Amino acid sequence: MEANVQPGAYKDVVLFLATAGVVVPLFRRWKLSPILGFLSAGVLLGPFGLGKLARATPWLSALTIDNPAEVAQLAEFGVVFLLFMIGLELSWERLRAMRRYVFGLGAAQVTASLAITAGAAVALGQPAGAAIAIGAALALSSTAIVMPILTEQKRQHALAGRTTFSVLLFQDLAVAPILITLTLLGRPLPRIGGVARLTPDLLWALAPAVLGIVALFVAGRLVLRPMLRSVARAKSEELFVAACLLVVIGAGLVSALIGLSMALGAFIAGLLLAETEFRHEVEITIEPFKGLLLGLFFVSVGIGLNVPLLLARPVLVLGAACGLTAVNGAVVFALALIFRLRARVAAETALLLAGAGEFAFVILGQAMDQRLVDRTTGQALLVAVTLSMTAIPLLAALGARIGGRNLSPADLAESEGAAPLEPRVLIAGYGRVGHLVGEMLRRHEIAWVAVEQDARLVQTGRREGETLFYGDAGRSDFLARCGLGEALALVVTMDDPDGAEAIVAAARSLRPDLTIVARARDARHAQRLYDLGATDAVPETVEASLQLSEALLVEIGVPMGLVIASIHERRDQFRRALIRPNAPVGRTRARRGGGGA
Repeated sequence: MEANVQPGAYKDVVLFLATAGVVVPLFRRWKLSPILGFLSAGVLLGPFGLGKLARATPWLSALTIDNPAEVAQLAEFGVVFLLFMIGLELSWERLRAMRRYVFGLGAAQVTASLAITAGAAVALGQPAGAAIAIGAALALSSTAIVMPILTEQKRQHALAGRTTFSVLLFQDLAVAPILITLTLLGRPLPRIGGVARLTPDLLWALAPAVLGIVALFVAGRLVLRPMLRSVARAKSEELFVAACLLVVIGAGLVSALIGLSMALGAFIAGLLLAETEFRHEVEITIEPFKGLLLGLFFVSVGIGLNVPLLLARPVLVLGAACGLTAVNGAVVFALALIFRLRARVAAETALLLAGAGEFAFVILGQAMDQRLVDRTTGQALLVAVTLSMTAIPLLAALGARIGGRNLSPADLAESEGAAPLEPRVLIAGYGRVGHLVGEMLRRHEIAWVAVEQDARLVQTGRREGETLFYGDAGRSDFLARCGLGEALALVVTMDDPDGAEAIVAAARSLRPDLTIVARARDARHAQRLYDLGATDAVPETVEASLQLSEALLVEIGVPMGLVIASIHERRDQFRRALIRPNAPVGRTRARRGGGGA
């Protein structure tokens, strides 16, 4: 069969993939956000970068994006996947625990920043609709840049980190209402007596959108969980990936069909899955697609940035960038003090949230498409937003210096009015053994959460009111999302030797200090688990022999105390024989004279 492949048709895709392969490792080595690298790459590969030089030097056209419109169309899915992940990460438990700062400080920050910026826009001659759009766009900070920085600095659990996350969480929640409001503002309002007014006809025109949102929620509750359960029972990783992509893209397309944004539909789908047993597995599955498509989104933003405008009007653009950063920072600092945060914590939070965010591109893009904001003003603001985002790593470093590198107990204390998240034991495997372990933990009033790859067992446990998640506990990223970082201990109850070894190895790599108790098939398997870092490995054959011996000795009249002491002594002898001489110090109870398993 004759090939009809045209390599030139794939040039833009190859350029982006090559950019991702260079930008991400390079910027991580420099300890900068890859988002800044994607923005810079977009400027370089776009019409204002190498594209402009390619007119005089034709060979440079091989290094430029030829079809920015097609790239932008695909890049929209980056925001769609980002909103889906934001919805997926929300839960009533999390919102309830941080409600004071999410709905208090977060709501106050968005309202105050929007009002001040919109007021300034009106004072500069912008219409009311344009001012609201500009204020909303510039009031939101960058979740995609700030949260990775906090993670790298290991300050996400400090009070400033949790406060920052709470404000960002409310900002993310505010995106959907803002997009709906822009849709409303973009429609021409009828004028009565020369004054634009809302009329019943206009409100009726919005009814399909409201009904569409309700239909998405209802259909999602009826369809999403049963569909994913059916896919999970097939035990096909490829099929599960396809189902996750279908959920995100399908919800976005349904939302677009009823006149709303694709991002809003994906956000609703994420919310619906947030309380299900598939939440963490879906997160792990979607994360690579989100990262890649979001990178493409920022490349497309960089391509569209009007660099000549910065050179032509540097005072205006730089003034706007400095102004929005100063306003946001001052608002957050003042409100943080009002909410009784210490000055150091307030300053660090303000610096983290001072820069603009990725949703400014979405909001301003929609506002320009609906002709709420004129193109010249919108382009100038987009350049200012980009400059503000590039300053976030420097502001974060300054904030960390002000907040102090060593976290004090006051920093680590939970926020006032927020319920602390209870540390729990993590059970890997919820068959008969895992179920019994859970019952014993409950009897001693110890909280626990279980993970299981059998969808039927997960469904049964959920019906009984237990906290179970579907997924592969052998992956370190999945364990981290299930709360391994804060877990009291990990219990591996699986009867699959290879699976148990993978879980122990992954957990030990994340938590060198974690207590790990694992079920072993026999003595040889227990030895391998000890080598991988298990604190205790319980061989089924050994324990069965010891229990038989205990029952026999008691029945023939040996005193119970002597029997128990001899059983414990023999169990410790088994453990000492299984642990290799070069086993990691401090990881096994046997070296400390451990008791029964």
